[in-house]
Amino acid sequence: MSDDDDHWFDEEAGPLVRPYAVTGGRTRAVHPELDLITLVVTLQLDIRSWPGEPEYESILRMCRAPTSVAEISAALKLPLGVVKVLVGDLIERHQVMVRSSRAPDTTMLQAVLEGIRRI
Repeated sequence: MSDDDDHWFDEEAGPLVRPYAVTGGRTRAVHPELDLITLVVTLQLDIRSWPGEPEYESILRMCRAPTSVAEISAALKLPLGVVKVLVGDLIERHQVMVRSSRAPDTTMLQAVLEGIRRI
């Protein structure tokens, strides 16, 4: 690097291009329902079916037991948006399943209950 280029480069900033490369430039998750508390569980740990990137392998290994998207992000030291994209890829490949920890809509449940009572 020349002295002119050193003014913008900061060793402490860490990797700036890697997350972009990991997701192939994608910034939006295919599954918008993924949030911090969504739990991810590996469906199969067949090494031949791994997508190839080490991040996918790490997610699959980590999610043998239910693991939140936030925990995955912290453990891999990747931004939440990147983890959402990667988990979305694994959902599309049927390698993980997710479960939201959000409570169901009580209005809908009440309407169903009232309908059942009328029967």
